[in-house]
Amino acid sequence: MSDHFTRVLSRPEFIALMAALMALNALAIDVMLPALPYMGEALGVVSENERQYVIAAYMLGMGIAVLGFGPLTDRFGRRAPLLAGMGIYVVAAIAAVFAPSFAVLLVLRFIQGMGAASVRVIATAVVRDRYSGREMAEVMSLTFMVFMAIPIVAPGIGQVLLLTGPWQAIFIFMGLLAAVFWLWTYIRLPETLPVDARRPLSFKAVLSGFVIVFTNRGAFSYGLAGMFLFGALFGFISSAQQIYVDIYGLGVYFPVAFAAMAGLMAVSSFTNSRIVRRLGMRRLSHGAVLSFTAFSGVWLAFALSGFLPLWLFFSLLAIVMFSFGWAASNMNSLSMEPLGAVAGTASAVFGFIQTVGGALIGSYTGQHFNGTTVPTATGYFLMGALALVCILVAERGRLFGVGEQYAHADAVPEAGH
Repeated sequence: MSDHFTRVLSRPEFIALMAALMALNALAIDVMLPALPYMGEALGVVSENERQYVIAAYMLGMGIAVLGFGPLTDRFGRRAPLLAGMGIYVVAAIAAVFAPSFAVLLVLRFIQGMGAASVRVIATAVVRDRYSGREMAEVMSLTFMVFMAIPIVAPGIGQVLLLTGPWQAIFIFMGLLAAVFWLWTYIRLPETLPVDARRPLSFKAVLSGFVIVFTNRGAFSYGLAGMFLFGALFGFISSAQQIYVDIYGLGVYFPVAFAAMAGLMAVSSFTNSRIVRRLGMRRLSHGAVLSFTAFSGVWLAFALSGFLPLWLFFSLLAIVMFSFGWAASNMNSLSMEPLGAVAGTASAVFGFIQTVGGALIGSYTGQHFNGTTVPTATGYFLMGALALVCILVAERGRLFGVGEQYAHADAVPEAGH
């Protein structure tokens, strides 16, 4: 990037801003969790599992809209589409305060998710504009670490807002915070995509961008692996309130337990940022997926046996979530690394796959909640196994960096260079 960019936005502020933007998505999901019973009661939703659609509607809106924001940001740059999407997010969040029915609320959540798609696509593309290789993985890990601070505090914020006001206060909080981040972005984030690197917004150019992404075997396989891991995570998030409150009776302490899990993921991302340059993305992510799958299998075995006290559940979930933190940030970087010339489109495709696919998988898992953790554990184990298969496809059957040539063999030359 240019010296101008470096002077205007320091590395710490750049990481903080990217994390804040990404955190809008985590906030829109996690701050809602304590309020699901209140929303359901106020809007006449009888089934506890149906309340989870507040999460799924947001995820589907975001997942579908990312396909549009990808080509737009590769054509018009990063700033304008990002600011427009964030504006939609703010308006939808405030409008949800006045939702007269559950159906209207779901529509507004869908629209809010569509606005958030700009953040999902463009924050990743901006990171790729500025960094590559293991340095990009390091920055993504640090971004992930700050980003994970939101799930640590979001359910607690939601609980406090519910203690001091109606459930609508959560949407007011979301809208105001997003407005603050919009202003920060408008003032501080310069354009990171040079004019000579932009792609025309024609059917042929857009199609060629998608073809480049879909035909890059290694990158696309890592994108699919990320989808399976996020599907497992969304399955847990959808049922988290029921697991902690209904099964283990934590009540108002649910946000504390949820925050502990998010904290472990933040620690995981931080440790990854410290060692990824030395050990490499492949060694860390492959080992993490193996750990994720193995301990999910142990969790499933205990859940099926009927012996799963809180301390054991929490211990196994802690290992699984720590593994997720290592796997997710590195696989995101591995999927983007060879596609710098079409970073916006690539981020959109992987955002669509991981968000829509993850939401559908997670919603399916959540709808099977039956008063035990068996459905959630099954989802984690199966998704971990499928992610491992994708890695083997990406690396031609070899793990831990032995097949590291794929990124160079399949890479697309950088635009404008």
